[in-house]
Amino acid sequence: MGKISRDTPLAEITLRRYEKPTMNDRDLVRKLCLSIGLLQPGDSRDVVVDVLQVLLHAKQRREELHSEEVKNLVMDHRKQKQLPMLGVASSNIRRQLKRLKDLHLIETNANLYRISEWNNMTEIFEEKIHNFLLQSVISRVKDYVEKIDQEFSVVKEEESVNGQKNLFETPVKED
Repeated sequence: MGKISRDTPLAEITLRRYEKPTMNDRDLVRKLCLSIGLLQPGDSRDVVVDVLQVLLHAKQRREELHSEEVKNLVMDHRKQKQLPMLGVASSNIRRQLKRLKDLHLIETNANLYRISEWNNMTEIFEEKIHNFLLQSVISRVKDYVEKIDQEFSVVKEEESVNGQKNLFETPVKED
């Protein structure tokens, strides 16, 4: 049996399906964050939405931002939208930037953040999430499913000494 400390995932992704997008602006970015697991349903601390939205606006201008600039723009954005200033500490902004970077939505160049390669979100999702991350996770889950099928394949049930079936005995494979 493997060690519990080895249960740290190499990669993980959460995907949720919502209704077709009919909203715009912040609500649209929020639904994307919910859909790809950056935000949990019902979360009141949704500063990751503002961080991504600030970077999307900066992409329109082809502008790279330092984490402090992101923080200041997030604070301005939240003031304009009359949202509470939850999660706007510099340390939390950097944590949200790291989460976006771990999903390959953004990248850094000399401590400046930008949307990956100035690409459209469709391209980023296809290349980085769908084709790379999702396929590797699905492939590994398939490995586990196949190993489960192999490990728990149907074998002849053998009676134990007292006449009871031993369901947890390791089956002997017949070739």
